Amino acid sequence: MSNRITYFTNQYPKVSHSFIRREILALEKQGLEIQRIALRGWNDELVDKEDIGEREQTQYVLQSGIAGLLLALTRIILTRPIRFMSAFVLALKMSYKAERPLPYHLIYLAEACKMLPLVKSFGASHVHAHFGTNPAEVIMLMRALGGPPFSFTVHGPEEFDQPKFIKLGEKIGMAAFVVAISSYGRSQLYRWVGHNHWPKINIVHCGLEDSFYDVPVNPVPPIPRLVCVGRLCEQKGQLLLVEAAHKLASNNIDFELVLAGDGEMRSEVEKLIDKYDLADHVRITGWISSDQVREEILAARGLVLPSFAEGLPVVIMEAMALRRPVLTTYVAGIPELVRPGENGWLFPAGSVDALESAMADFLSQPDEVLQTMGEAAYQRVIKRHNIDQEATKLVALLKKSCT
Repeated sequence: MSNRITYFTNQYPKVSHSFIRREILALEKQGLEIQRIALRGWNDELVDKEDIGEREQTQYVLQSGIAGLLLALTRIILTRPIRFMSAFVLALKMSYKAERPLPYHLIYLAEACKMLPLVKSFGASHVHAHFGTNPAEVIMLMRALGGPPFSFTVHGPEEFDQPKFIKLGEKIGMAAFVVAISSYGRSQLYRWVGHNHWPKINIVHCGLEDSFYDVPVNPVPPIPRLVCVGRLCEQKGQLLLVEAAHKLASNNIDFELVLAGDGEMRSEVEKLIDKYDLADHVRITGWISSDQVREEILAARGLVLPSFAEGLPVVIMEAMALRRPVLTTYVAGIPELVRPGENGWLFPAGSVDALESAMADFLSQPDEVLQTMGEAAYQRVIKRHNIDQEATKLVALLKKSCT
């Protein structure tokens, strides 16, 4: 195969998508040339220096606005009329009983028309997208226009919420291969395609680079602090976490809780903190860089993530790599990594009593127990989530798809 690969996603770089950046850099480390294309992200506020550097290397489909899409669409119609009709029919099929109506799918087609010359001029032998939602459809339509073979990584939970309405099975059927980030994710993809397509669904974990592992051992701090890292949104369960914090405070248990992140539910979370008079216990950081995330994890005795829906959160890997035990839910691929009693706590999603009980048990543990659990967490994550190891798997899939 050519060593030139195009990577595509909705928005790049993005604070919560550092795993895509890590994967791209790991592939380049193995000798591939990666073209970065995204729909948007050229004017987003970024705090991470590496993200700022990545933005300078990224081409943006929507940066030239509607006029740019219409011009690209017209050129493809004039120069590739047969290919265009094939892609147009495919867009119609994708819109039938879909999550979004036909106009959206025609926009995806126009985006594919805009992408095609960028990919062709780069000389890419393959296109890989992250997420099985609209990014996968755009590169599938580009394939119909005459673009290179494609693949995509499915993370969840969004893809698993409405698989029929985003035509996940159709996308898998046309792809050269598909990546799931956990065994759970692979099992969900098996549900929506025939058995003959199962061999093309592979597991490649999200990974962490060596710099995350190779840090001095930081003992758990004496302060009874927990940190929750993630977007303040419904699926991450921060409202439930504040409810559990209220129960801890009512029982006169000493603790600090840091909510590291920001998001659409921040005002609602803040109102609940005020309602329960928890300002002395709970702090919200707002958006922070990856370095600041690391500092917050190291400053806490453990990570708590009471998610209602997930794929396999990268922040769990990060906390475990920093030798911190994790308190989280029996959701999706999480139990594949977190083992209760060994490197963390698992509790039923949505149960404030179970969450409060786990937090109280965690806070009662002596330093040496948490340190032992943190070391077990470290050993488990470095075996399963080394980015160079996972990138090697992806390179093998790319080579196979191009033979």
